[in-house]
Amino acid sequence: MALTVKHIDDLLQPGAEALGYELVAVELSGGDTSIVRIYIDGPDGVTVTDCAKASRQFSAILDVEDPISNKYTLEVSSPGMDRPLAKPEHFKDVVGQDVKIRMSTLIDGRRRFTGELVEATDDFAVVEVDGEQTELPYDEMDKARVVPVYDFDV
Repeated sequence: MALTVKHIDDLLQPGAEALGYELVAVELSGGDTSIVRIYIDGPDGVTVTDCAKASRQFSAILDVEDPISNKYTLEVSSPGMDRPLAKPEHFKDVVGQDVKIRMSTLIDGRRRFTGELVEATDDFAVVEVDGEQTELPYDEMDKARVVPVYDFDV
């Protein structure tokens, strides 16, 4: 079975929930040594201690299940201000905000879309770029993130 983000997500989801965290997203990258990056969140955010606790839990699960054939580095992090959007609920939570989406296939002649998220359904997001609205199916997205807004009025 080929290693997929969905497979890793399915393996780790129960462990995240057992600790009281939401498993926001899983990213896989790398060459000889893979990087397995896990983003978690909690009702009040997450601390470095939370990430360390989740890392121990996820490491134990991955050691037992052994889904990764080569060497890998496990990273556990908060989603941050440019939080990844991996599930329809994530998109629904940020309607009206700017997002940056990279598609796996060309849509209207392009792969990258940065603009306002104007709608989110269970199957697709609608992003407005330069006055044009484009429907982007979730299953064709490579990566999606919120564009952070920095408020320097302190």
